[in-house]
Amino acid sequence: MKEKIILKTEYMTLAQLLKELDVISSGGQAKWYLQENTVFVNGEIENRRGRKLYAGTMIEIPEIGTFFMTEKGTKDASK
Repeated sequence: MKEKIILKTEYMTLAQLLKELDVISSGGQAKWYLQENTVFVNGEIENRRGRKLYAGTMIEIPEIGTFFMTEKGTKDASK
């Protein structure tokens, strides 16, 4: 099951998402986390903490969950 993440701005960086999900406790840990763990963005391995995540982007973090970026007021297209 995909969890919706509602964007408050045009986009969110991968580091910001990891912090919001409490996967890391500070933005500085993002680089380390992405070197040590596999994260998929739209099905492809991603290791850039600054990767911009826009509405419609799907992020999979093994053992954490799958997340779908949406804009406020948008219907859930992840179903």
